[in-house]
This record gives sequence, structure tokens and C-alpha cells, in this order.
Amino acid sequence: MRAVVQRVTSASVTVDGEVVGQIGRGFLVLLGVAHDDEQADVIYTAQKLIGLRVFEDDDGKMNRALQDVGGAMLIVSQFTLYGDCRKGRRPSFIAAAPPEKADSLYRQVVAEVRGQGIHVETGRFQASMQVELVNDGPVTLLVDSRKAF
Repeated sequence: MRAVVQRVTSASVTVDGEVVGQIGRGFLVLLGVAHDDEQADVIYTAQKLIGLRVFEDDDGKMNRALQDVGGAMLIVSQFTLYGDCRKGRRPSFIAAAPPEKADSLYRQVVAEVRGQGIHVETGRFQASMQVELVNDGPVTLLVDSRKAF
């Protein structure tokens, strides 16, 4: 599982002109699911997202987590994070999970994060979405569950 995590002051996702998810301060998470991901990847990714200490404390150091600052998450499914651009000019998405599996694991990550008391908004799986954000910092991180094991 791969996630691009952006610390934001605000973020939203729109589908067909309708805002389907919107947050203020927190994380915009673009989440990709690999074909061989499983429950361990869900747990690792959710816990890593919840625990990231990238918000400033009183001394200006990145030392606070999302819950410490009352932040929220906007989690958007993004299969293109598994696009392989090494050959040719058209990316290969063979490493991405098929839609049924990706949707299930994506929903499990959302449920894990919500289960820890974090407010979570989402995009719409397999929809054409427009994502807007104000990146705070900018702070942008990569989380990859396969680099953890």
C-alpha cells in the first residue's frame, strides 16, 4: 500500500460538480492499493497515518500528530500510485490491485482511521475526481507498507 500524505490547511474532492469530501486542517491522503496487499498493509498504513508527528509544537518543531491538533483526513483512492513508468511512455498499472480488492482495502483503511477517533472524509472510488488542497509547509510524505516489512 502506498500513500502520498500532504499536510493541509484545507482540502476537498469534487465529483461531477458536487463536493463529496472536504476538510480543514489535517492530511490529504492519496492511497494506492497493490495487487498483493493484505490486512497487515491496512493496519500498518492506518497506524502510520494516525501517528505521523508533522504538526508544529509550541517550539515550532514537527512533534504533534493529527489527534494532537484536532485534524482530519481526506482519503482519496489513487491507483495511479502503482503506475510503472520505467518502460516506454505509457505507464503500466499491473501492480495495482483489481477494483474489487482495492475498494475493500481502501474502505478498511478508512474504517481503521475512523476507529481511532479521527474525522475522515473520502473521495468516490473509481470516479473522476478533482482534488483541491492548500499544502501547509509544504509538507508532503510518502508511506509505503512494503518498505516497512
